[in-house]
Amino acid sequence: MLDIIIINYNSTDCLIQCLGSLAEAAGRIQINVLVADNNSRDHAQRIAAMFPGVQLLANHKNIGFAKAVNQCILKSSSPYLMLLNPDTIAAPGAFASMLSYMESHSDVGILGPAIYDHDRKIQGSARSFPTPFTAFFGRSSLLTRLFPNNRVTCRNILNKASDGETPIPVDWLSGACMLVRSKAVKEVGLLDSNFFMYWEDADWCRRMTKKGWKVVYYPNASVTHYIGVSSEQNLTRAVVEFHKSAYYLFNKYYPSTPGSAKILVMLGLTARAGFLMALHWLRRRYLR
Repeated sequence: MLDIIIINYNSTDCLIQCLGSLAEAAGRIQINVLVADNNSRDHAQRIAAMFPGVQLLANHKNIGFAKAVNQCILKSSSPYLMLLNPDTIAAPGAFASMLSYMESHSDVGILGPAIYDHDRKIQGSARSFPTPFTAFFGRSSLLTRLFPNNRVTCRNILNKASDGETPIPVDWLSGACMLVRSKAVKEVGLLDSNFFMYWEDADWCRRMTKKGWKVVYYPNASVTHYIGVSSEQNLTRAVVEFHKSAYYLFNKYYPSTPGSAKILVMLGLTARAGFLMALHWLRRRYLR
Protein backbone atom coordinates (compact mmCIF):
# COMPACT_ATOMS: atom_id res chain seq x y z
CA MET A 1 0.00 0.00 0.00
CA LEU A 2 2.80 2.42 0.90
CA ASP A 3 6.51 2.72 0.10
CA ILE A 4 8.40 4.83 2.62
CA ILE A 5 11.56 6.48 1.26
CA ILE A 6 14.25 7.71 3.65
CA ILE A 7 17.57 9.26 2.65
CA ASN A 8 20.36 8.93 5.19
CA TYR A 9 23.56 10.91 5.51
CA ASN A 10 25.39 10.51 8.83
CA SER A 11 22.08 10.37 10.70
CA THR A 12 22.02 6.64 11.40
CA ASP A 13 21.31 6.89 15.13
CA CYS A 14 18.23 9.00 14.37
CA LEU A 15 17.30 6.71 11.50
CA ILE A 16 17.24 3.70 13.81
CA GLN A 17 14.73 5.46 16.05
CA CYS A 18 12.69 6.51 13.02
CA LEU A 19 12.55 2.97 11.65
CA GLY A 20 11.56 1.65 15.06
CA SER A 21 8.54 3.96 15.10
CA LEU A 22 7.17 3.07 11.66
CA ALA A 23 5.15 0.00 12.62
CA GLU A 24 3.12 1.95 15.18
CA ALA A 25 2.65 4.84 12.76
CA ALA A 26 1.46 2.46 10.03
CA GLY A 27 -0.91 0.39 12.16
CA ARG A 28 -2.50 -2.19 9.86
CA ILE A 29 -1.23 -0.51 6.70
CA GLN A 30 1.23 -2.59 4.72
CA ILE A 31 4.46 -0.65 4.27
CA ASN A 32 7.67 -1.22 2.38
CA VAL A 33 10.70 0.78 3.53
CA LEU A 34 13.51 1.88 1.21
CA VAL A 35 16.58 3.60 2.64
CA ALA A 36 19.22 5.16 0.41
CA ASP A 37 22.44 5.87 2.29
CA ASN A 38 24.69 8.54 0.80
CA ASN A 39 28.03 7.12 1.97
CA SER A 40 27.54 7.85 5.67
CA ARG A 41 30.48 7.53 8.04
CA ASP A 42 28.47 6.47 11.10
CA HIS A 43 28.15 2.73 10.40
CA ALA A 44 24.93 2.79 8.38
CA GLN A 45 25.36 -0.92 7.73
CA ARG A 46 23.77 -1.40 11.16
CA ILE A 47 20.42 -0.84 9.44
CA ALA A 48 20.64 -4.08 7.45
CA ALA A 49 21.34 -6.08 10.62
CA MET A 50 18.71 -4.43 12.80
CA PHE A 51 15.95 -4.12 10.18
CA PRO A 52 16.32 -6.98 7.68
CA GLY A 53 13.03 -6.09 6.00
CA VAL A 54 14.33 -2.67 4.95
CA GLN A 55 15.71 -2.31 1.42
CA LEU A 56 19.05 -0.56 1.91
CA LEU A 57 20.68 1.10 -1.09
CA ALA A 58 24.29 1.94 -0.28
CA ASN A 59 25.74 4.71 -2.45
CA HIS A 60 29.52 5.03 -2.70
CA LYS A 61 29.37 8.82 -2.50
CA ASN A 62 26.95 11.52 -1.45
CA ILE A 63 24.86 11.86 -4.60
CA GLY A 64 22.47 14.37 -3.03
CA PHE A 65 18.93 14.14 -1.74
CA ALA A 66 16.97 14.35 -5.00
CA LYS A 67 19.02 11.73 -6.86
CA ALA A 68 18.81 9.34 -3.90
CA VAL A 69 15.03 9.79 -3.67
CA ASN A 70 14.73 9.09 -7.38
CA GLN A 71 16.73 5.89 -6.94
CA CYS A 72 14.12 4.70 -4.48
CA ILE A 73 11.13 5.89 -6.50
CA LEU A 74 12.31 3.80 -9.43
CA LYS A 75 12.14 0.75 -7.14
CA SER A 76 8.72 1.71 -5.80
CA SER A 77 5.63 -0.21 -6.89
CA SER A 78 2.98 0.89 -4.37
CA PRO A 79 0.10 3.28 -5.14
CA TYR A 80 1.55 5.74 -2.62
CA LEU A 81 5.03 6.72 -1.55
CA MET A 82 6.16 8.79 1.38
CA LEU A 83 9.27 10.92 1.67
CA LEU A 84 10.39 10.88 5.31
CA ASN A 85 13.46 12.39 6.93
CA PRO A 86 15.60 10.09 9.11
CA ASP A 87 15.33 12.57 12.01
CA THR A 88 11.55 12.19 12.33
CA ILE A 89 9.19 10.19 14.52
CA ALA A 90 5.65 9.75 13.20
CA ALA A 91 2.69 9.75 15.58
CA PRO A 92 0.80 6.46 16.00
CA GLY A 93 -1.75 6.01 13.24
CA ALA A 94 -0.43 8.96 11.23
CA PHE A 95 0.06 7.02 8.00
CA ALA A 96 -3.35 5.34 8.08
CA SER A 97 -5.04 8.70 8.61
CA MET A 98 -3.16 10.30 5.71
CA LEU A 99 -3.83 7.38 3.37
CA SER A 100 -7.52 7.45 4.23
CA TYR A 101 -7.67 11.12 3.20
CA MET A 102 -5.83 10.45 -0.06
CA GLU A 103 -8.12 7.52 -0.91
CA SER A 104 -11.17 9.75 -0.58
CA HIS A 105 -9.65 12.75 -2.41
CA SER A 106 -8.40 11.49 -5.76
CA ASP A 107 -7.38 14.97 -6.93
CA VAL A 108 -4.69 15.35 -4.24
CA GLY A 109 -1.16 14.61 -5.45
CA ILE A 110 0.77 15.47 -2.29
CA LEU A 111 -0.35 15.50 1.34
CA GLY A 112 1.71 16.79 4.25
CA PRO A 113 1.06 16.35 7.98
CA ALA A 114 1.61 18.81 10.81
CA ILE A 115 5.31 18.81 11.69
CA TYR A 116 6.48 19.64 15.20
CA ASP A 117 9.82 20.41 16.81
CA HIS A 118 10.95 18.16 19.66
CA ASP A 119 9.39 20.69 22.08
CA ARG A 120 6.02 20.44 20.25
CA LYS A 121 6.38 23.83 18.59
CA ILE A 122 4.75 23.73 15.16
CA GLN A 123 7.08 24.04 12.19
CA GLY A 124 6.23 26.14 9.13
CA SER A 125 6.00 23.13 6.85
CA ALA A 126 3.22 24.45 4.57
CA ARG A 127 4.19 27.51 2.58
CA SER A 128 3.47 29.74 -0.35
CA PHE A 129 5.83 29.67 -3.32
CA PRO A 130 9.01 31.65 -2.58
CA THR A 131 9.44 35.27 -3.59
CA PRO A 132 12.32 37.72 -2.91
CA PHE A 133 10.59 38.48 0.41
CA THR A 134 11.10 34.87 1.49
CA ALA A 135 14.75 35.64 2.18
CA PHE A 136 13.67 38.12 4.84
CA PHE A 137 10.41 36.57 6.06
CA GLY A 138 11.03 32.84 5.62
CA ARG A 139 10.39 30.17 8.21
CA SER A 140 13.70 30.61 10.03
CA SER A 141 14.66 34.18 9.10
CA LEU A 142 15.66 36.72 11.73
CA LEU A 143 12.64 38.96 11.04
CA THR A 144 10.26 36.02 11.41
CA ARG A 145 11.86 35.07 14.72
CA LEU A 146 11.61 38.63 16.00
CA PHE A 147 8.10 39.26 14.64
CA PRO A 148 6.54 35.81 14.15
CA ASN A 149 3.03 37.07 13.44
CA ASN A 150 3.84 39.79 10.89
CA ARG A 151 1.64 39.81 7.80
CA VAL A 152 4.38 38.91 5.31
CA THR A 153 5.43 35.83 7.29
CA CYS A 154 1.81 34.75 7.70
CA ARG A 155 1.32 34.94 3.94
CA ASN A 156 4.47 32.86 3.48
CA ILE A 157 3.91 30.24 6.21
CA LEU A 158 0.44 29.02 5.37
CA ASN A 159 -0.10 26.61 8.23
CA LYS A 160 -0.20 29.60 10.58
CA ALA A 161 -3.79 29.99 9.37
CA SER A 162 -4.66 26.36 10.15
CA ASP A 163 -7.21 25.58 12.87
CA GLY A 164 -5.35 22.35 13.59
CA GLU A 165 -8.11 20.17 12.17
CA THR A 166 -9.20 21.26 8.69
CA PRO A 167 -7.07 20.25 5.68
CA ILE A 168 -6.11 23.29 3.60
CA PRO A 169 -4.70 23.63 0.04
CA VAL A 170 -1.22 25.16 -0.02
CA ASP A 171 1.50 25.94 -2.56
CA TRP A 172 4.15 23.57 -1.25
CA LEU A 173 5.03 21.28 1.63
CA SER A 174 8.21 20.32 3.40
CA GLY A 175 9.88 17.16 2.12
CA ALA A 176 10.59 16.16 5.74
CA CYS A 177 7.34 14.23 5.46
CA MET A 178 5.09 14.16 2.43
CA LEU A 179 2.73 11.49 1.12
CA VAL A 180 2.72 11.36 -2.67
CA ARG A 181 0.37 9.60 -5.08
CA SER A 182 2.38 7.37 -7.43
CA LYS A 183 -0.02 8.13 -10.29
CA ALA A 184 0.87 11.83 -9.93
CA VAL A 185 4.59 11.03 -9.98
CA LYS A 186 4.18 9.10 -13.22
CA GLU A 187 2.48 12.12 -14.77
CA VAL A 188 4.69 14.87 -13.32
CA GLY A 189 8.06 13.10 -13.19
CA LEU A 190 10.76 12.48 -10.61
CA LEU A 191 12.44 15.07 -8.44
CA ASP A 192 14.67 17.47 -10.35
CA SER A 193 18.13 16.05 -9.65
CA ASN A 194 19.76 19.41 -10.37
CA PHE A 195 18.86 20.22 -6.77
CA PHE A 196 21.58 18.62 -4.65
CA MET A 197 19.64 19.36 -1.47
CA TYR A 198 16.95 21.90 -0.47
CA TRP A 199 14.10 23.38 -2.54
CA GLU A 200 13.44 20.21 -4.56
CA ASP A 201 10.20 19.81 -2.58
CA ALA A 202 9.01 23.30 -3.56
CA ASP A 203 9.80 22.57 -7.20
CA TRP A 204 7.98 19.20 -7.12
CA CYS A 205 4.86 20.74 -5.57
CA ARG A 206 4.89 23.50 -8.18
CA ARG A 207 5.10 20.98 -10.99
CA MET A 208 2.26 18.99 -9.41
CA THR A 209 0.11 22.11 -9.26
CA LYS A 210 0.82 22.90 -12.91
CA LYS A 211 -0.46 19.46 -13.86
CA GLY A 212 -3.67 20.00 -11.90
CA TRP A 213 -2.84 18.02 -8.76
CA LYS A 214 -3.70 19.53 -5.38
CA VAL A 215 -1.15 19.97 -2.60
CA VAL A 216 -2.80 19.78 0.82
CA TYR A 217 -1.69 20.41 4.40
CA TYR A 218 -3.29 17.80 6.66
CA PRO A 219 -3.04 18.71 10.38
CA ASN A 220 -4.91 15.61 11.59
CA ALA A 221 -1.70 13.59 11.34
CA SER A 222 1.67 14.65 12.73
CA VAL A 223 5.37 13.87 12.91
CA THR A 224 8.09 15.21 15.16
CA HIS A 225 11.11 16.52 13.26
CA TYR A 226 14.48 16.89 15.00
CA ILE A 227 15.47 19.45 12.42
CA GLY A 228 18.87 19.74 10.79
CA VAL A 229 20.55 16.50 11.93
CA SER A 230 22.14 15.79 8.53
CA SER A 231 22.95 19.41 7.72
CA GLU A 232 24.66 19.87 11.09
CA GLN A 233 27.35 17.46 9.88
CA ASN A 234 28.67 20.14 7.52
CA LEU A 235 27.02 23.49 8.10
CA THR A 236 29.12 25.32 5.54
CA ARG A 237 28.13 22.97 2.73
CA ALA A 238 24.49 23.00 3.86
CA VAL A 239 24.39 26.80 3.68
CA VAL A 240 26.08 26.85 0.28
CA GLU A 241 23.78 24.19 -1.18
CA PHE A 242 20.69 25.91 0.23
CA HIS A 243 21.51 29.14 -1.58
CA LYS A 244 22.68 27.42 -4.78
CA SER A 245 19.37 25.60 -4.93
CA ALA A 246 17.46 28.80 -4.20
CA TYR A 247 19.10 30.46 -7.19
CA TYR A 248 18.48 27.44 -9.41
CA LEU A 249 14.79 27.49 -8.42
CA PHE A 250 14.56 31.21 -9.20
CA ASN A 251 16.27 30.80 -12.57
CA LYS A 252 14.13 27.78 -13.44
CA TYR A 253 10.85 29.64 -13.07
CA TYR A 254 11.95 33.12 -14.08
CA PRO A 255 14.39 32.41 -16.94
CA SER A 256 13.51 35.62 -18.79
CA THR A 257 14.58 37.85 -15.89
CA PRO A 258 17.05 40.50 -17.14
CA GLY A 259 20.68 39.65 -16.56
CA SER A 260 21.21 42.62 -14.26
CA ALA A 261 18.37 41.45 -12.01
CA LYS A 262 19.81 37.92 -11.95
CA ILE A 263 23.14 39.34 -10.84
CA LEU A 264 21.40 41.21 -8.01
CA VAL A 265 19.62 38.04 -6.91
CA MET A 266 22.87 36.10 -7.01
CA LEU A 267 24.69 38.80 -5.02
CA GLY A 268 21.86 38.92 -2.49
CA LEU A 269 21.93 35.14 -1.99
CA THR A 270 25.73 35.17 -1.74
CA ALA A 271 25.61 37.91 0.89
CA ARG A 272 22.96 36.01 2.85
CA ALA A 273 25.00 32.81 2.71
CA GLY A 274 28.12 34.67 3.85
CA PHE A 275 26.24 36.21 6.76
CA LEU A 276 24.92 32.83 7.91
CA MET A 277 28.34 31.16 7.67
CA ALA A 278 29.88 34.00 9.68
CA LEU A 279 27.13 33.62 12.27
CA HIS A 280 27.73 29.86 12.52
CA TRP A 281 31.47 30.49 12.97
CA LEU A 282 30.85 32.98 15.78
CA ARG A 283 28.51 30.57 17.53
CA ARG A 284 31.03 27.72 17.36
CA ARG A 285 33.84 29.97 18.59
CA TYR A 286 32.12 31.82 21.43
CA LEU A 287 29.05 29.78 22.43
CA ARG A 288 30.50 26.33 22.95
